[in-house]
Amino acid sequence: QMQLVESGGGLVQAGASLRLSCAASGRTISDYVMGWFRQAPGKERELVAAINWSGENTYYLDSVKGRFTISRDNAKNTVSLQMNSLKPEDTAVYYCAANRNSWWTFRSDAYYSYWGQGTQVTVSS
Repeated sequence: QMQLVESGGGLVQAGASLRLSCAASGRTISDYVMGWFRQAPGKERELVAAINWSGENTYYLDSVKGRFTISRDNAKNTVSLQMNSLKPEDTAVYYCAANRNSWWTFRSDAYYSYWGQGTQVTVSS
């Protein structure tokens, strides 16, 4: 089993930055595609960013491209999401998740076996 714990969320004003971190335990993340999802009230969960095991392949939701950066440190068993120029529409609970299938399954949350408890990000206008 893998446990994932997110941290770094909070309440910020539009234009500010936050860095979310996800610490894994129980298993090494080096075999996993890692993703950050978010879910806003009344909306479906969506994939914000994903990264393959080596970091060579990344994916970003169109609305966060150029503002968010996903990274991983396999030695430290952590994944991060740097979020800059935050907008009110980024307000959501952000979840870290792990997917042991091939990179090309990154889009579907059904392939992610392990999930964190989520961290709230609130961006005020």
